[in-house]
Amino acid sequence: MKKFILSVLILLICFAVGFAVWKFIEKNGEKYKEITMTATVTYIGEDFFIVKDQNHKQYYFDMKDSYDIQVGDQLNIKYNTHYQTEKQKKIYTVLNYKKMMPEEEKKEENESIVPMLWQDNGIFQSYYEEAYQTMQQMTLDEKIAQLLLVRYPSENAVSILEQYQFGGYVLFGRDFKDKTQDQVKEMISQLQSVSKIPILTAVDEEGGTVVRISSNPNLASHKFQSPQELYQAGGFAMIEKDTLEKSQLLMNYGINLNLAPVVDVSTNPEDYMYERTLGEDASLTSRYAETVISASKETSVSYTLKHFPGYGNNVDTHTGMAIDKRSYDEIEKDALQPFEAGIRSGAEAVLISHNVIVNMDESNPASLSINVHNLLRDQLQFTGIVMTDDLAMKAVSDIPNVVIKALLAGNDLIITTDYETSIQSIKSALEQDLIDESIIDHAVFRVIAWKYYKGLL
Repeated sequence: MKKFILSVLILLICFAVGFAVWKFIEKNGEKYKEITMTATVTYIGEDFFIVKDQNHKQYYFDMKDSYDIQVGDQLNIKYNTHYQTEKQKKIYTVLNYKKMMPEEEKKEENESIVPMLWQDNGIFQSYYEEAYQTMQQMTLDEKIAQLLLVRYPSENAVSILEQYQFGGYVLFGRDFKDKTQDQVKEMISQLQSVSKIPILTAVDEEGGTVVRISSNPNLASHKFQSPQELYQAGGFAMIEKDTLEKSQLLMNYGINLNLAPVVDVSTNPEDYMYERTLGEDASLTSRYAETVISASKETSVSYTLKHFPGYGNNVDTHTGMAIDKRSYDEIEKDALQPFEAGIRSGAEAVLISHNVIVNMDESNPASLSINVHNLLRDQLQFTGIVMTDDLAMKAVSDIPNVVIKALLAGNDLIITTDYETSIQSIKSALEQDLIDESIIDHAVFRVIAWKYYKGLL
C-alpha cells in the first residue's frame, strides 16, 4: 500500500512539474519564435537601425554586425522575437536578411504601381493608385511642402502659398477677426486658386474657449458651446446636432478640416485641459468621440482626434515641457478608450501631443516618439493621417532637428509656423543622408490619398 501511495505521489509530482514546464513554454514560446517580415530601413545609427513595416510599425535592430544597408532599402528580415531593452527600446537581433530588388518587389505587387510596403489596407486605400501617380509627378520641393500644415501668415498668405505649395494652412481667430462672410469666402477661394493640389484649410473650432470662426459675430449667429455645455443641455443628441451645424458653417466658408474634437479624459476642474474636454469619464468620453466622428462622416469636413495618447492632468505644452508620469496601465485603461472609439467610427486624422509619456518614452515628447506612434498604429490599428501638434510650442521648439525627428517618428503632417526653417531642415537632412527621400514620398502619398478620399482631388 505504501509503495502504491508513493508511486501515485511521484506521478502527481511529475505531472505537476510537466504541466508547469508546459505552461511556461506556452506562455513564453511566442517570445522566442522566429519571424520573417519585409520592411523599409528608416534610420541607421551606430548601435541600432530602425525599419518600418507595412502597418507603419517601427522596429529597432542591433548593429552588432556590419550590415550592407542604407536608409530607404527594403529588407526581408528574419529575426528572433527575444529582445534586449535599452532606454525603453525593444532591440531585436537579425538572424539573416536579404535586400529586396525592384523586380522582386514587382512580382509581389501583382502589377500594382503602388509599392508593396505602402499597401496597408488603410482607410484611404481605394485612392492609393491615383495618389501614387500624383506623387510621382511632383518635384522634391513640392513634396516637402505638402507635408506642412502651416500657420496662416499675417501677410502675403496667397503669394507665399503660390510659391511653396504647402499641404495646408491652419487659421486662427485673428485671421477671421472683423471679416465679413464674403471676405472669408474670398480669402479661402484665393488660397485654393493658387494651389496645384488643393490645400487643407484647418481651424480649431472646438466650441467653448476655443472658437476660431464663431468668435466673430459676422460669421456665426452664436459662439459654439463647449462639449460640457452641450452634454449638460441635451446629451449626445445635442452634440451630434452641434457637429452637423458646425460642419455646415465650416463648409460654407471653405474650411475642410477641424482640429477637434478634444477627446482627452479629464474630470478634475484643476486640469489644464479640463474646460476643453467633455469633463466625464473614459466611457462617456468614448461615446463623445464616437458621436462627433460619426456625425462628421455625413459632411465634407474632416475631424481630428486629439491629443493622443491623452493629455491627463498635464500642464500647458504651449509654454513648456509637460511630463506625464501615469503608468501604462492607467493610460491604457482610461486615456486610450476615446481614441479607440473614434478610430472605430472612421476617424481620418489623429493629432499627437507634446507630452513626455514617461512609461512609454522618457526621452522624447509623444509627437517625436516611435513608441507612441507604434501604439497608435499597432494596438489601435489606426491607418489614417497622424500629425504633430504645432512645433512652435515651447515643449519642442528648442529640440534640435525637431522636424526630422517628427518625420522619423512616423508623422504624416507637420504643423509648423516657421515653414522656411522646416523646409530647409528637411532638405539638409536629405543631403546629409539622415533621412531618405522614400520617407518623404510615403508621407506625401498618404496625405494625397487623404485628399482624394476627401474629394479635394
